[in-house]
Amino acid sequence: MPEAIFNLDAEVRTDLGKGASRRLRHENKVPAILYGAGKEAVSLTLDHNKVIQAQDFEAFYSHVLTLNIGGKKVEALVKDMQRHPYKLKVTHIDFLRVDAKQAVTTHIPLHFINEDKADAIKIHGGHAEHHMADVEISCLPKDLPEFIEVDLLNIELGQTLHLSDLTMPKGVSLVELAKGESHDQAVVTVKVAKGTSVDAEDESEEDAAE
Repeated sequence: MPEAIFNLDAEVRTDLGKGASRRLRHENKVPAILYGAGKEAVSLTLDHNKVIQAQDFEAFYSHVLTLNIGGKKVEALVKDMQRHPYKLKVTHIDFLRVDAKQAVTTHIPLHFINEDKADAIKIHGGHAEHHMADVEISCLPKDLPEFIEVDLLNIELGQTLHLSDLTMPKGVSLVELAKGESHDQAVVTVKVAKGTSVDAEDESEEDAAE
């Protein structure tokens, strides 16, 4: 993965408003804002082509980025990105400043692994129903993972994995679980597909019993 996607050049902009943003987009620029860490918000402009190249990588959304602003390097996270409804065009980005000593809260993608190797799916005809694609975490910037793995190797038919079943890296906590047990949301369930051999076996056993 090219390191360049985590480094973006940006310029401070003073020409604000919808009209100014529209002109920037016509010039192949992306208007953005940088805020957080107890400092004043700063309006920025970035090169659209560089942003488009970077946003193709999943890690771009969960990695600490370096913004080069007038020769000064600022670490930040992508907090929000707005896109054109049908064109391949980024229309605005919100960046959150990162302080190495302060915990950050952000969304991290889930990677479901061993789904094709799980007996419940491969042998017994189940299928995985994903209830979420990412989770909100809190940690220091140095501990920020690019993704969280959800291992389905030993999952059973009818079983549901919840947030509390996820293995979190050291120093990383789930925001929802910090709110209490009632927030232990379902992550993935392996359900029996109708018409599978499992259903047929159950029907045969019922016929025999009758």
